[in-house]
Amino acid sequence: MLAATNSATLQGVVAVPVTVEANGGEKGEPRCVLVGLPDAAVKESLDRILSSLANSGFSGPRTRVTINLAPGDLRKEGAAFDLPIALCLLAVMGHLPEESLKDFLIAGELALSGETRSIKGGLSMAMLAKKQGRKGVLLPAESAEEASLLDGIDVFSIGSLGEAIAFFKNPHSQKPLERKETNFSNRSKYSDEVDFSEVKGQANVRRAVEVAVAGGHNLLMIGPPGSGKSMIAKRIPSILPEPSTEEFLEILNIHSAAGNSVLSEKKFFRRPVRSPHHTISDVGLLGGGTIPGPGEISLAHNGILFLDELPEFKRSALEVMRQPLEDGEVTISRSAGKITLPSRFMLVAAMNPCPCGYLGDLTNNCRCSMPQIQRYRSRVSGPLLDRIDIHVEAPAVRVEDLQNEVTGESSSEMRDRIHHCRMVQSKRFQETKISSNANLTHKMLPELCKIGVKEASTLKHAMNELSLSARAYDKILKVSRTIADLDSSENIQMKHLLEAIQYRSLDRSLVL
Repeated sequence: MLAATNSATLQGVVAVPVTVEANGGEKGEPRCVLVGLPDAAVKESLDRILSSLANSGFSGPRTRVTINLAPGDLRKEGAAFDLPIALCLLAVMGHLPEESLKDFLIAGELALSGETRSIKGGLSMAMLAKKQGRKGVLLPAESAEEASLLDGIDVFSIGSLGEAIAFFKNPHSQKPLERKETNFSNRSKYSDEVDFSEVKGQANVRRAVEVAVAGGHNLLMIGPPGSGKSMIAKRIPSILPEPSTEEFLEILNIHSAAGNSVLSEKKFFRRPVRSPHHTISDVGLLGGGTIPGPGEISLAHNGILFLDELPEFKRSALEVMRQPLEDGEVTISRSAGKITLPSRFMLVAAMNPCPCGYLGDLTNNCRCSMPQIQRYRSRVSGPLLDRIDIHVEAPAVRVEDLQNEVTGESSSEMRDRIHHCRMVQSKRFQETKISSNANLTHKMLPELCKIGVKEASTLKHAMNELSLSARAYDKILKVSRTIADLDSSENIQMKHLLEAIQYRSLDRSLVL
């Protein structure tokens, strides 16, 4: 007897269809043979499946059974095939109707007791089932909660092999999981642990941060040790705009494929913030591995990637970010295959002006020689620096500011202005796939970033004086557009342009 059902395996963050077939009644020693290019985890599934069958009240097959995972030339990995293989075995033995298995996509790991365990990429598999036109998708509880956010496909939460058997014996016995029944029905509130009101002084840096977040622009803070760069960076999440449902699905899909549980962290409808250590490898930052998977820049998609002590990162690791910063995606080619991962993130970086950190400080003397300063700054290449929209100096905080009891603006006040600015951009880009001013294409600039004759003359003078690149020209116009939006101005005025130009003034000073 032959039985078949549908499942999937992951390639990067995309689910690829896999057909699970089982053929029973073959002559020979009673045993199960698994074929179809499985990895070690898939090969071990037979022992887990037989144990879970026994603990669910079923004996193993009494004839030789061949189990095939098609297509045969696609490597299968992980334990997600446990549940569909078990159900196919039961259908072969006559315990389940074989026809109904073909209507659903099934995935899930089985414990020895028969209970199901969460898998990677549940949301991706639900997307595949929707694309294929399946009646629904059967997933373990936590994976089903993630998949329930997707409209247009019925998602069934399966807690054990016994529940899956009961479902196929009577498909109407269980209702599909609804979003309101999951933890995702409660959106995360902004944390009160950190707030911008705790930042003393640094008005110019605070303003640059607000402009950067409002338009999704990349930001570089340069200043001596103790000037508050890291403190400010840790408070940026408190002013980030809430992602849309589509943006959060993209975030959830990547983290699910990487095996990160958004549910356990209780960060529902929040933008990711990644802060890797400067010892991270190229693969850890970009993604890859024997079987290519997402790295830090993809895990920061639709959120923030914070790189503290930027020059301390490996030069090769920093250079791999050039393409993702420009294109919003990264393509990884390995012997196991080629994948493209989304990686549209806001880069926030911090660095010292020199190795000792006190170059230009009025209270501390710099001990670095000019060759040392040049070597230190050359770790951040010109092409990478050119892709950062806003450069801002963070001077040492004065004692008077530290002792001042008057608090600055709170995160909620800044967040309100940023929300208003994002709404303006959302309305502007509603007919496109663009979500913020930072993602404006070169073709859109003449229409959406128009400037007057005087402004054009000023910009031309700044370009010549600072020896800025054509990319920097576009960046200035995009930042000017964001500043004008914060000012509720339809047109870019001189004051908006001048503020944007001053955020590029470090280009020349950083290249000695």
